[in-house]
Amino acid sequence: MATLSIRDGRVLRPDMTVVGADVLVDRDAGEILDIGPDLGGDDELDAEGGLVMPGLVNAHTHVAMTLLRGHADDKPLDRWLREDIWPVEAALEPADVEAGAALGVLEMIKAGTTAFADMYFEIDRTAEVVDRAGLRAVLGHGAISAGKNENAARADIEESVAMARELDGSAEGRISTAVMPHSLTTVTPDLLELAAEKASEAGVPVHYHANETVDEVDPIVEERGVRPLVWARDLGLCGETDFLAHGVHLEEAEVDLLTETGTGVVHCPASNMKLASGMAPIQRLLDAGVAVGLGTDGAASNNDLDPFDELRDAAMLGKLAAGDASAVAAPDAVRMATAGGAEVLGLDTGRIEAGAAADLAVVDLDAPHLTPDHDPVSHLAYAARGGDVRHTVCDGEVLMRDREVVTLDETRVLARAEERAAALLSRADG
Repeated sequence: MATLSIRDGRVLRPDMTVVGADVLVDRDAGEILDIGPDLGGDDELDAEGGLVMPGLVNAHTHVAMTLLRGHADDKPLDRWLREDIWPVEAALEPADVEAGAALGVLEMIKAGTTAFADMYFEIDRTAEVVDRAGLRAVLGHGAISAGKNENAARADIEESVAMARELDGSAEGRISTAVMPHSLTTVTPDLLELAAEKASEAGVPVHYHANETVDEVDPIVEERGVRPLVWARDLGLCGETDFLAHGVHLEEAEVDLLTETGTGVVHCPASNMKLASGMAPIQRLLDAGVAVGLGTDGAASNNDLDPFDELRDAAMLGKLAAGDASAVAAPDAVRMATAGGAEVLGLDTGRIEAGAAADLAVVDLDAPHLTPDHDPVSHLAYAARGGDVRHTVCDGEVLMRDREVVTLDETRVLARAEERAAALLSRADG
């Protein structure tokens, strides 16, 4: 058995207490063996002056959209999609997705992210990047009916199902999948129902956008006479393994529905603020026992993939939404970014204890903005940055050591992304 020891740091336990300890990892099994003093291993990472925490979980993103970072800003969701994003995405080539995914994965590793959920196109190229980089991911082809004829729209759903079947369990089991119809308003009702049916047959979840803006909610209420999540449940889209992104505009009955069905919610506070979509009722969801994770959304609507930014935004926006400074407290925000996201995605990670997946990040607390060190959990929620991460470990393997990513060539990834982004926009403008 090959082992890895993370030495001489402090460890964030599942109950949000912090103890001085080493963490010993079985690299072959990709599991945590023990937490305690003087745990030597075949390989070691120095965590002195740092905090060993669960690897962060980015539970909703469109990772290849890093190529569109800064391309279109300061517009509401519908105009932003239709005027700026969808026209460029129509010119996407598989190599663009691979380059954008590599850039996003590089960024996430450097910020301590060890697992993410991705909805996009050419998802097999993203899977190849995940395999090389060593991360854990839930992947799905995002299917859209808007702007397509009936045959093309159905083929898109069928591709989402096919990709879910084909990629599930790949990358030595680090990749799982979901069927991913884009949203309740961009996919026709019959195809939403088909997506739910096929996902059930394949034994995978359904993931989709829901209740993101008032302009998405109102048409469903006016046409169907019910709230969006009631309609989604009737279509088969609210199972206990299913999860939705955003959930900004929820009525109390929908919160109750999520509790009853076990459907997870991924909160994307930065994207919701940038697009002026609104403030999700996160404290209400937490109080109701809904599984809540955090997501960055795509880098075109954020504009970064730093989970610590999302942690801070979630805590701050949660207080505003509730009108209560005690809402979405620091431990709650940290849980959402780790164990909460893992629960939403159905992953056995997000916590540091024996038998859990060895997905870890070491945050360097020896910095001016993290001094004095009164409360490390507070620092994670309100002061830490992705650049404070010293080491990143996933499935027992070191992905970043002392700020150097060892599974990807950073210089090549950056150059390739610049090249493909320029070519993509040139094609779209032509």
